[in-house]
This record gives sequence, structure tokens and C-alpha cells, in this order.
Amino acid sequence: MTSRVLALFGPTGVGKTDVALALAERIRARGGRPVAVAADALQVYAGLEILTGVPDRTQRARLEHRLVSFVPVGERFSVAEYAALAHAEIDALLAAGATPLVVGGTGLYLRAALGELELRPPPWPGVRERWQAQMDEHGPAALHAQLAQAAPRSAARINRNDRHRIIRALELLEQGGPDHDPAAPNRLWTSDTRHPTRLVGLVRDRDELYARIERRVDAMVAAGAIDEVRRADAAGASQTARVALGFAELLVGDVEAMKRRTRRYARRQLTWMRKLPDVELVDLTHRTPEAVAALIDSAPG
Repeated sequence: MTSRVLALFGPTGVGKTDVALALAERIRARGGRPVAVAADALQVYAGLEILTGVPDRTQRARLEHRLVSFVPVGERFSVAEYAALAHAEIDALLAAGATPLVVGGTGLYLRAALGELELRPPPWPGVRERWQAQMDEHGPAALHAQLAQAAPRSAARINRNDRHRIIRALELLEQGGPDHDPAAPNRLWTSDTRHPTRLVGLVRDRDELYARIERRVDAMVAAGAIDEVRRADAAGASQTARVALGFAELLVGDVEAMKRRTRRYARRQLTWMRKLPDVELVDLTHRTPEAVAALIDSAPG
């Protein structure tokens, strides 16, 4: 591999961590130093490691992971804050001669790590809390209608039930922002990167992926994910932490609802991935992580 940064993106449950571990072994065998940089909006939170699929202690002993489990669960965290940290990590690793492996399933965070996004400012103090209270009282349809009246272009791109994006759009509108999404599409889908980068998209047969998701959720529950979520709730988990996949569902013990939501999210991730310019799709179906790593490692890049 000739690219200095290697990025692995794929849907939840596809096997990104296992492929990254296998790639790390091959890089070390050549005398290199691989270090994973997580590109995940929720793995940043300390106290949600089971729910968000943070690599466990054994996996992290095999491959060092940066930008995981460092934000207290009660604090908010933004993609703008992440971008600054990810850029610093990647720059420092390259300067030290290491190989950054950017690994994640959050599309916006992947782009923020690899390139420059025209990001909107964080909300003013108290603004998000006020809009959240209105959301809790009136529901997403009412606030979406309010947004549609004031900023129709933003509302047209946001699902009527997407509470997080509705609130964010209303925040930006109140702060004098233009009538469009927080990340301008021309920057989100650009092929420009800060460093030479090889981007690999990992996919699987859909039935196989869904079966893996079922097993993944069952394993999380068996490992204590429900208790983890309840502890985070009792500790005052922030609104940005509560959007973690399965948080709301496991808080009430609804495992099947978490599985359904995870499958829907995986479909959205696959749709997002196929829009990425210059992405190399690699099919993991019926392949071991070692075989996939060898395929990636041997292909020109």
C-alpha cells in the first residue's frame, strides 16, 4: 500500500475492527507502526463502550486505538471538536512515521477526519436545551413545520421524525446561519483529503450482515449493555450521548427494537458509503478478516 493514510468505512456489524486488526499485523510484519484513529460519533464516550462497540482490551492490545472513550458521558461533543482532534492525531502519527488507520462507521466523522469540512458553529449556551424542551413538549412534526415555515430548503432535506437534525437546523437558524445543512454537500462528498488517503468501503451480503447484527446485539446485551445504558442515564448522559444506537431502546429493555433500528442504520450507512468518491468496495462475504486484509494489502493503492 502506497497511501500514507488508510481509511476503513462500513456499516455497523460488517467487521471493520477485525479487518483493521488483520491489516495491522501485516503492516507490523513490514516494520511499520499502525495506529487506529476512530471515526465514530459515539465511541468517544467513556461509559458506553459496550453499546458503541469500542474495541475491547484484548483488541486494543493488538492495535492501539485513538479517540475512543475520552469524553465524559454527561458532556456534549461535536464534529467540529472531533475534527480538530482527529487532524492533530493523524498529523502527529504521520510525522512520527506511523500508519494511521482511520476506522469508523459515522460518515460525517470520517469526512471530518480525512478532509476539511465547512462546519457550522456549536449552539449558543442554552439554545439546544430550549429547543430540546420544545421537542419534548410538542414533538418532531410540530418543530419540523416551524422549520419549514422559516427555512423551507432545510426542512425539505430533513425527515419529519429526525429530532436531532430538526433541532440542529433550528439552532443554526436562530444563530443567523444560512438555510442549508450544517455540512455543505459539496464538502461532504468531496474527494479532497488533507493527506494522500486510500479509502476502503467494507460490505457484506445483506442476509449475512443482518445475521451478524443480530448476534452483535445479543452479545452486547449478554455483556451488560442494558446496565451500561441505565448507568449512563442515571449519570446524566448528554443529548449527544443519548443518540447512540440502541440507547433509548435498551433503556426500556427493548432488544428487538434495537435490532430493527440497527438494521435500518446499516442500510443508511451503505447508501452513504456508495456516494463517497474514490471508495474501493471490498466484499467480506464468506471471507476471513485475514483474507480481506491480504486482498487490501496486495491491491495497488
